Amino acid sequence: MTVRLVIADDHAVVRAGLRALLDGEPDLEVIAEAGSGEEAVRLAVELKPDVVLMDLRFAGSAVDGIEAVRRLTVEAPAVPALMLTSFSGRTDVVRALEAGARGYVLKAGPPEELFRAVRGAAAGALALAPEVVGELVGQVVSPDVDLTGREVEVVRLAAEGLSNRAIAQSLFLSEATVKTHLVRVYRKLRVENRAAAVTEAARRGLIQLD
Repeated sequence: MTVRLVIADDHAVVRAGLRALLDGEPDLEVIAEAGSGEEAVRLAVELKPDVVLMDLRFAGSAVDGIEAVRRLTVEAPAVPALMLTSFSGRTDVVRALEAGARGYVLKAGPPEELFRAVRGAAAGALALAPEVVGELVGQVVSPDVDLTGREVEVVRLAAEGLSNRAIAQSLFLSEATVKTHLVRVYRKLRVENRAAAVTEAARRGLIQLD
């Protein structure tokens, strides 16, 4: 049986490379390409492929890969979506699977891993890259911490390079209160300084670094 695929990625060069790679397998066939999440959903509804290979992020599009997967589960529920991305953060993985993705593989992985994931998704199996499995295990062993909204604001401003005094002025707090928030953040994230707190908060998806 031939597995028919739609590739959704905002980079034409990436799509071309994936098409050449996948079409080189005797049982895989790329039938269409999409440059946005919206187009991926439209093609899935129209062509009913066996698998949609979905990028996580689309530049210049209001619909990212996770939202596109969410729409697919409603508009084309029989078409499985397989996330193919460069991002392996725990938050991205969990969000994608919660949206209905049938797998999550990395662009940096070996081709055989991608082929196996595509075939697995087409057969109804859940396909995860080894690195992704590690992230999910980490979710169970060391679940995401629960920072308050104010604590997240403090870390976000620290990530921008603001001093405690500047953070206090920005949030209309006393400098002592900012220090207290940072101490609590360090304890929750199990780090010892603000640089490590920023790095760990970004890794957990609590803040976004430019």
